[in-house]
Amino acid sequence: MWLLYAAGSAFFAGITAILAKCGIRKTDSTVATAVRTVVILIFSWFIVGIVGSGGEISGISGKTLLFLILSGAATGASWLCYFRALQTGNINKVVPIDKSSTVLTILLALIFLGEGISLQKGIAVAVIAAGIFLMIEKKDVKEQKNSGHEGWMLYAVGSAFFASLTAILGKIGISGVESNLGTAIRTAVVLVMAWAMVFITGKQQEVKKIDRKEFVFICLSGIATGASWLCYYRALQQGPASVVAPVDKLSVLVTVVFSYLVFGEKLKGKALAGLALLTAGTVAMAVL
Repeated sequence: MWLLYAAGSAFFAGITAILAKCGIRKTDSTVATAVRTVVILIFSWFIVGIVGSGGEISGISGKTLLFLILSGAATGASWLCYFRALQTGNINKVVPIDKSSTVLTILLALIFLGEGISLQKGIAVAVIAAGIFLMIEKKDVKEQKNSGHEGWMLYAVGSAFFASLTAILGKIGISGVESNLGTAIRTAVVLVMAWAMVFITGKQQEVKKIDRKEFVFICLSGIATGASWLCYYRALQQGPASVVAPVDKLSVLVTVVFSYLVFGEKLKGKALAGLALLTAGTVAMAVL
């Protein structure tokens, strides 16, 4: 069942990127992240109420709670970077870079979780890396250098880095707690972090200025993220992180399809080849 949960996580994560992009055309990305986190928090605790795991919170060990908090902090950092990158960059460029966290997650799982990696899986990782490289055109790198600042690409890389830490810390954190409850606790940490950033940057007044239509999309993206999280951490609890993470990253396929339908963003031949490699490597990681 964990593989089905991982696939569900990929679908909802792919939808999240599209809905979020629609909700941050005018709205500041940090403000949007904070607002959607409120939705996710309500959603996640609602699920906890349904499954009846709220009473287990008093039995969570200090170590488990620590890793849940660290995982939540890493998620918050990843989100802030990701939605800033989405706001300023092409969605078909940002998402593949974000998904490069797959490679780092596999390496970290090998080092810290002792999840072995065979020669076949090593080849699959190399294929994934090659696919990501092909999806990033040289002109994208040149634009960063010529602009005098790193822009969306730096934020996308930061998103990938913190996302990989999220997977490892989350795997450790949910080993001693029901997955839905663990997700809800992590979300509370993200909420605190996101709103802290809003007040630190002095953007709290912009919350009242959010366009009504964009507000709806932000809330919908929050619901999609909540569904993705619940599937993802249930999959992590039952399956190996080195396989769950790659399957989750297949959300890039969903994002590419919907980005074409909604925003008219197309992939060229080289980028399509990269997408094919990224997909093939990910599928290989799941079946090997």
